[in-house]
Amino acid sequence: MAVGKYIKDVFGVVKSLATGMKRTLYYFFHHKEIITQEYPDNRDTLVLPERFKGEVVMPHDEKNEHRCTGCQACELACPNGTIKVITKFDMIDGKKKKAIDKLVYHLELCTMCNLCIEACPSDAIKMAQTFEHSVFDRNKLIKVLNNPGSKIMEGVE
Repeated sequence: MAVGKYIKDVFGVVKSLATGMKRTLYYFFHHKEIITQEYPDNRDTLVLPERFKGEVVMPHDEKNEHRCTGCQACELACPNGTIKVITKFDMIDGKKKKAIDKLVYHLELCTMCNLCIEACPSDAIKMAQTFEHSVFDRNKLIKVLNNPGSKIMEGVE
């Protein structure tokens, strides 16, 4: 009884090994279809998939305007407090309006889950394809996403 189970287990291991080796041998004989990239030697020609998520950024246009309304939806959606929205009140046309003062992003806490991007109703933030984030000082991983002196775009509410 035990000998039969042992032989069955050995057969299962050999079958599993053959399945893995089949893929390896295919790439050995069809080497024109190489999918491995030789990083960092190919930094200049490196092409990342479009869906790659590297870090959160806030795009600004040529007039230093952004789309963030300060609604804090991204902050609420973040599971570990990576984004902090600091707001202020500006006087626009004689009315007090809530505006963003700073959008602080803690890259060292980010899990690249994309929940903040999905939660943003005005598409003010997006994921960039930057991926080399190694630093010696953790404080360099804390970023303010909005540019100094930037303001909200016209028509974004």
